[in-house]
Amino acid sequence: MSRAVLDIMLNEMQVWLNEIDREQLYNELLTYFGLVGALNECQALEYAWQDPYNKREIEDFIKAWLKRKRRKEIESITWIV
Repeated sequence: MSRAVLDIMLNEMQVWLNEIDREQLYNELLTYFGLVGALNECQALEYAWQDPYNKREIEDFIKAWLKRKRRKEIESITWIV
């Protein structure tokens, strides 16, 4: 259940990630928004997603996370060549 909220978020944003990336994003998202260790992390994330301000902040975080991931992938390919 805990990852279902993230799946809903990513589906709404039309973002598809493999399981490893999704897990990493989930953990970083919870850490960034201070939800790690919350009584019910999933429910707290779901409530945050329903609030328009928090939703925009979460979307911005995910977009920035994807850009960093893409940049790291490009850098690693550059070093190989």
